[in-house]
Amino acid sequence: MDIFILALFPQIYLLQISRDNTFDQICATFAHPQGSWPKLWLVKVRRVLGLRGTKSLLLIAHDVKEFIQVKEQEVTSNAIGVIPEIPGLPEILCYSYCYVGLMTGLFYRYRTYHDWLNQPNPSEIPTWKPLLYRLVMMPVFATTFLGVSYIWPPEFLQNVAFYEKGLYFRLFYMMPVSFVFRVRNYMTWYGAESACITAGLGAYPTWANSKPADVETGCVAYDYETIRNIDPYGTEFCIKVKDGIHCWNMTVQWWFYQYTYKNVTDKNHFLLRYAWTMAISAYWHGLRPGYYLSFLTIPLCLVAEEAMEDGLLRNLSPSGRIYANWTHRLLKMRAYDYVCVGFLLRSFEGTICYWRSVHYCVHVGAVSFLVVGKVMGALHEWQR
Repeated sequence: MDIFILALFPQIYLLQISRDNTFDQICATFAHPQGSWPKLWLVKVRRVLGLRGTKSLLLIAHDVKEFIQVKEQEVTSNAIGVIPEIPGLPEILCYSYCYVGLMTGLFYRYRTYHDWLNQPNPSEIPTWKPLLYRLVMMPVFATTFLGVSYIWPPEFLQNVAFYEKGLYFRLFYMMPVSFVFRVRNYMTWYGAESACITAGLGAYPTWANSKPADVETGCVAYDYETIRNIDPYGTEFCIKVKDGIHCWNMTVQWWFYQYTYKNVTDKNHFLLRYAWTMAISAYWHGLRPGYYLSFLTIPLCLVAEEAMEDGLLRNLSPSGRIYANWTHRLLKMRAYDYVCVGFLLRSFEGTICYWRSVHYCVHVGAVSFLVVGKVMGALHEWQR
C-alpha cells in the first residue's frame, strides 16, 4: 500500500496545489498580463500526471497478478507478456513517469517498459523504416487538415449564423468538422508513435503475435504493434461502429477493455457493459457535459448495430450483404460525425442545440434500427 501511495504522490501534490492558495500564487507569479497560460499549463501537467500514474499502477497490478498466476502454475516467467519479477518502488516510479509515456500519452505495460530497458541487442532494433512508415502520411494529413479546416472551420458551429442555414447544410457540416477532428488526431498519434519508435520502445520480433508493418533486420523481423495507437484506414473504411472503436486510440481502448468492460458483473448485458465503459471514458476526458452526451450515445449505436446484425444482416444473400455493408459503413461514419460534434462543442447547451437542429437524427435512427432488428430477429425465431 505504501508503494502505491508514494507512486501517486506527484499527482496528489499537484492536485493539492491546484486547490489552495499555493496554486494561485504560482499563477500570479508567472502569469502573462494577457492571459493565464501558466495555470492552464499546470492544470494540463496535473491531469497528465494523474492519468498516467493511475493507469500505470493498474497496469502494474495486472502484470503482478499474471506473474503470481504463472508462478502458481509453475510456468516459466519468460513467456511473452509476463514480467520476470515483481517490481519495487524505484521501478514503479520510473515506469509510471517515464519521459516517453509522459510526452506521447501512449500506454504500455510494465513488461514492455522492462523489455525496452533490457533489450539484449538494441543496435539491431530497426527505427528508420518503421518511422518512415508512420511519417509518410504526415504531410498529407497536415495539408488536408489545414485545407478542410480553412474551408469549413469547426468554430462556425458556435456561430448564431450557422443555425440560420438550412437543414441539409447543418447535416452536411458535421462531416468536414468530424473529418478535421480525426485527421488532427491521426497526426498527433502518428507523431506519438514515431517518438516511441525513435526511442526503440515497443519493438518485438514478429513471431510475438505481430501484425502489419513488419521490418526485417538480419534474420529477425520486428514490428511496433505494441505501441500502435491509431489505424486511420481501419477508422475510415471499417464497416461497424464497434470495429472503428478498436481502430481508434488503441492502447487506451485496450486499457478500458481490460479494466472496465471485462469487469462488469453481468456479462450478458451488453448495453450495461458498453454504457459503463463509455461513461468511464467520458470521465477520463473531463467533466464537460458534451463528453458524456457523446460517449453515452455510442452504446445505443452499438446495441442497434448488434440487433440489425442478428435480425437482418446475417440472413442476407452474399450480394445483398455487399450492399448492406456499404450502407452500414456510410451510417457508421455519420454516427461518428454526429458524436464528434458533441465532443467538440463540449457544453450541454451547444451539443443539444446542434442535435436538436438536425432533429436528433442519429438517436432516432439508432432507436429505429434497434426496434427493427429486434422485431425481425423475433420473426426469424418464430418462423423456425
